[in-house]
Amino acid sequence: MEDEFVSRNVLTEILSPYGQVDAAENGREALEKFLKALQTNAKYDIVFLDIMVPEMNGQDVLRNMREIEQQHGVFALAGAKVVMTTALGDFNNVKTAFKNQCEAYLIKPLDREKVVSTLQGLGIA
Repeated sequence: MEDEFVSRNVLTEILSPYGQVDAAENGREALEKFLKALQTNAKYDIVFLDIMVPEMNGQDVLRNMREIEQQHGVFALAGAKVVMTTALGDFNNVKTAFKNQCEAYLIKPLDREKVVSTLQGLGIA
């Protein structure tokens, strides 16, 4: 989920060699896509979330995603891997993201090396 057009396209281009990429412009859209994927048994392997997006911030999306997974019987390591992507590197945001069970936290600006390294660390690439 990335609300900035250029950043969304860059991230999509970096991720596309690793599988299908869906993009969302805001938090509500991201959560709707996430729920639909679970309901149709096409759950996401990895989700990149920006914290500062309209309609529902990335921290709230992450918390809701984990609740939705539990409601659908998806627990702990079976859930989607979540990477927070943000300009916010303050301790409070980092702590909150990991408390809500993200697997990685990347500070913008993002580049191919950072993203691919994170994918490798999570066993995706």
